[in-house]
Amino acid sequence: MAGLLKDTPIPTEMTVHQGSKKLEIAYSDGRRFLISFELMRVYSPSAEVQGHGAGQEILQTGKREVGILGLDPVGNYAVQPHFDDGHDSGIFTWEYLYHLGAQQDALWAQYESKLSAARLERDTPMKPKSAAPSVGEGCGHEH
Repeated sequence: MAGLLKDTPIPTEMTVHQGSKKLEIAYSDGRRFLISFELMRVYSPSAEVQGHGAGQEILQTGKREVGILGLDPVGNYAVQPHFDDGHDSGIFTWEYLYHLGAQQDALWAQYESKLSAARLERDTPMKPKSAAPSVGEGCGHEH
């Protein structure tokens, strides 16, 4: 399981900085990262963001000001953030947080490239999830 490999560094400190909207995390190998809540939210490992397979990812926008309400521990290998936009289904393993911290520049560039390709801005509000039409709406019947 990710984060449980013998050579995977483990966190020695973790601090949620509400003012700067960053997670500070120090690892047993001496590396320390400041990971923005926005980067964590945009790259959440949840199915809601990543989809259920390649090509099913949902491009996240409008997350610049997202906050974290809390972090719940998941066993000895991960945390589950509760973002203030209601997203709370991503489980961030120590290994995944290390990846986010170590690859921040590349991940930001990849995100900006995806935004550009989709002709979206970083602060474009997310479209609401499509809901099933209510009775009498969109069903093709005249009432």
